[in-house]
Amino acid sequence: MRILLTGASSFTGMWYAEALVAAGHDVVATLYRQRADYAADPLRELRVRRLEALAPRLRLVEAVTFGSERFQALFADDERFDVLCHHAADVRDYKSPDFDPVKALADNAFGLVETLRVMRGAGCDRLVLTGSVFEQREGAGTQPAVAFSPYGLSKGLTADLYAFYAAREGVTLGKVVIPNPFGAFEEPRFTAYLMKSWAEGRCPTVGTPAYIRDNIQVSLLAAAYAGFVAAMPSDGGFHVCRPSGYVESQGDFARRFAREMAARLVLDCPLELAHQAVFAEPPIRINTDRVDADRLGWSEAAAWDGIARFYADRLNLPLREAAGDPSAGEGA
Repeated sequence: MRILLTGASSFTGMWYAEALVAAGHDVVATLYRQRADYAADPLRELRVRRLEALAPRLRLVEAVTFGSERFQALFADDERFDVLCHHAADVRDYKSPDFDPVKALADNAFGLVETLRVMRGAGCDRLVLTGSVFEQREGAGTQPAVAFSPYGLSKGLTADLYAFYAAREGVTLGKVVIPNPFGAFEEPRFTAYLMKSWAEGRCPTVGTPAYIRDNIQVSLLAAAYAGFVAAMPSDGGFHVCRPSGYVESQGDFARRFAREMAARLVLDCPLELAHQAVFAEPPIRINTDRVDADRLGWSEAAAWDGIARFYADRLNLPLREAAGDPSAGEGA
């Protein structure tokens, strides 16, 4: 298939692009900024370079935003698209309690109706949107399933808006609900914090070990995403994929991550789990669709190896395998 993908320079977006190409699709990926502007953001620059390495199966288009006239003009080119994978969204300061969900909704839906009509007119009748397990009415666990934050609220509102207009314009809508992805090329979040602490010889503290969450290897998430895109019918309906990974407490996930990294890196990986007495967020929120990793050809051990190699390179850490340790990689 020929796929138009937005948000490809993001952490999950880069993995989506690689998985789509690996599945045999041709991808045109839009960048929000001019190519040269990414040099100021080393991690995003690294991800864009990986996207460029996918040529000729992937072509980048610079400085294009969803809904703009230039974006809609992509459908008027000779490249007929089968699916629009819309992964980009307004995520600026998404952790802030002052995040503006109304502005984010307006940004996410800019030019939506006209874009749906243009893509439909060009023969592209499938759109895949990215959702979040932290939006309202998503996932399983603590009820009622409220939005975790203003950002989560914006994602739920965006999905509602897309569902309404996609149905009206005769476009099949898919939504892939993301839980907690982790892996190589990730921004400084939880696992990156653990790795940085260990690399500096510190014992990181897990502040919310009692939350039950759904952490998923980003490579497994991407494989599930590519499979969902390929299988989505053109029936005018609304289809949802909720891929699930490691469902456990954050404390147990931290122990799992420490165990797998210690098996691959010459590195002490201690942890301190705080006593959690405050639950500002719903205690349990998880996805519900178990992923058939064997059918997707996904290897858990290879995924852990990839994470270890990534941090070994970035943080100058020795790999057990390179040091001749016969027990290297026995974690998974």
